[in-house]
Amino acid sequence: MDFLRSIFHQAPEIALFAALALGYWVGKFRFGSFQLGGVAGSLLAAVLISQVGVTIDSGIKAVLFALFIYAVGFESGPQFFRSLGRQSVKEILMALVVAVSGLVTVVVIARVFHLDKGLAAGLAAGGLTQSAIIGTAGSAIEKLGLAPDEVQRMQANVAIGYAVTYIFGSFGAIIMCVNVLQWLTGRKIREDAIQAEQELLKGVRVYGTGESPAVPDLVGRIFRVGQAGRTVAELEASATANGGTVTVERIQRRNAMVGVDGSLALEAGDIILLVGRRAAVVALGASVGEELQGAEGMDVVMVRRDVAISNRQYLNRSVKDILDSLSQEFKHGVYAVALMRAGTPVPIAPATMVMPGDVVTLFGTPQDVQKAAQSVGPIIVPSDKTDFVFHGLGITVGLLIGLLVLRLGSIPITLGSGGGALLAGLLFGWWRSRKHTFGNMPTAASTLLRDLGLAGFVAMVGLQSGQQAVTTVMQQGLTLFLLGVVVTIVPLLIAMLFGKYVLRYDNVAVFAGSLSGARSANPAFGEILDKAGNSIPTAPFAITYALANVFLTLLGPLVIAFA
Repeated sequence: MDFLRSIFHQAPEIALFAALALGYWVGKFRFGSFQLGGVAGSLLAAVLISQVGVTIDSGIKAVLFALFIYAVGFESGPQFFRSLGRQSVKEILMALVVAVSGLVTVVVIARVFHLDKGLAAGLAAGGLTQSAIIGTAGSAIEKLGLAPDEVQRMQANVAIGYAVTYIFGSFGAIIMCVNVLQWLTGRKIREDAIQAEQELLKGVRVYGTGESPAVPDLVGRIFRVGQAGRTVAELEASATANGGTVTVERIQRRNAMVGVDGSLALEAGDIILLVGRRAAVVALGASVGEELQGAEGMDVVMVRRDVAISNRQYLNRSVKDILDSLSQEFKHGVYAVALMRAGTPVPIAPATMVMPGDVVTLFGTPQDVQKAAQSVGPIIVPSDKTDFVFHGLGITVGLLIGLLVLRLGSIPITLGSGGGALLAGLLFGWWRSRKHTFGNMPTAASTLLRDLGLAGFVAMVGLQSGQQAVTTVMQQGLTLFLLGVVVTIVPLLIAMLFGKYVLRYDNVAVFAGSLSGARSANPAFGEILDKAGNSIPTAPFAITYALANVFLTLLGPLVIAFA
């Protein structure tokens, strides 16, 4: 034990990474359908390691949490702002129900078990994992007109109640929002997240890393012309007349390459490369002649490029209207294969409206795509580099927002560093979706920020509070700890029943995001994201989390008033 204490004293960061390693290892084990998960495992591992005695700077915790919550906001900004409106009423009611039921639960427990106002406020702060309650409750205690010694004693009790109940407040929220919610609804977060994503995509198929269709839509095939007479332009026009799009990209005549020109008449024996939509190429090829498996010199390099649609002449118009207005020369050899809006695929249908911020994926030869992009907008160059100027500014703005305090009478209301970083992430993510030439953050980088930020933050909580919590429980007995368990579970259970039977959430991934945000339960939300495998739970979480920072903070003086 002394050996470990000496190591952690010299390098406390070892304790942090040891908690992450042990926690994620423990989190992999399954007990029937129950799995602890890496976040909850890291918390438990950190509590265990903290018993050795670890002193680690709180600034690390603040940095890790800021990285996590900013990355979540950045990924979800476009979807969040699209989801605002009447459909947000459910999230508002969810946050309100959690706050009110939390207040009632704490007040009833305080009166039944004769807890003083300080312990009651500590129960609320730890059981509901809202640290801001410590500050608002402490300020309210000062205004009770008590003797200075009594004020100091009650404020110390706030800290004791918080220390004893916070660990289960974090851990219990994970169990309730992930495991119990899935059991209560009879649905799986992962399955509902996939279903919601498919509905959002409106039938557009999205392929994962390393996946590709066995029968691609765009193909290139080589044919030997059987009958002379038709020009290149006439051959391409015949495909257009039949509702398809095909271009002649290369011509070989008597073992020599011939420049492709619309007026060039094809001769029998010419070898041509047709590129276009598969059905149209197959149909046209049947009238051209024999298909060849290959021919030397007939290969052409094709590229896919994402292009931000910035030219105003293409915005707020339907796809059909835009295509009808383009010249044949402009469209020749260029295919629009995908349309993205705020990071979500949009079907390229005749009636689809092109909106500001949309990104179109063009396919064709480098020359043709470059020519088209000059009219459409800038090409988005793929990069594995993160724009640290943009994101450093984003986190700075978020933390500055978190310093702002709005006072309702004597009650200070603030988003805090977490709420500020989340808001900045949402705004900067939305701005990135409108201006694609800066603010790059590869998916892998964003995932690392989320996973390391959240798990590291939770482990820091365990390392800093675990020893004090265990010591206090041993001194005070289990009563205070068990009361904290009730404060954690009851409001979440009420909110679950309210969400299921009154709000009628039909998607458990969305339900879980809303519930965890309403409880300001960041560790639970991280586990939900891991289960979902996509960002579906994030939009409802962002709405309820912002509200929870206000509603739950207000509980401090209310508990002091009514307990």
